[in-house]
Amino acid sequence: MAYLQITLKVDETDRIAAAGVYAKYKQPFLDTVPGAISKELLARDEDVQVFHGFDNMENAKAYLSSELFTKDVVAGLSAFLKAEPEIRIYDTV
Repeated sequence: MAYLQITLKVDETDRIAAAGVYAKYKQPFLDTVPGAISKELLARDEDVQVFHGFDNMENAKAYLSSELFTKDVVAGLSAFLKAEPEIRIYDTV
């Protein structure tokens, strides 16, 4: 299993709108992305994090170049981001 963690710097006033992007694309992610297992949104005072669960590292990496991510999710979030997203991929051992 692998996890894709994306940390987003979003103003507090924009968090509800950013969460709307998460909600809009959660089910399409789970239904159409190869190897997708889970997707969770975590809100902290300093940022918002989205954790994506995958069956393996290759599918986690491939999602970052998918049309769903590049054209839908990134486009939907771009107006709310205050900095480049921090992206990390973890492999379970």
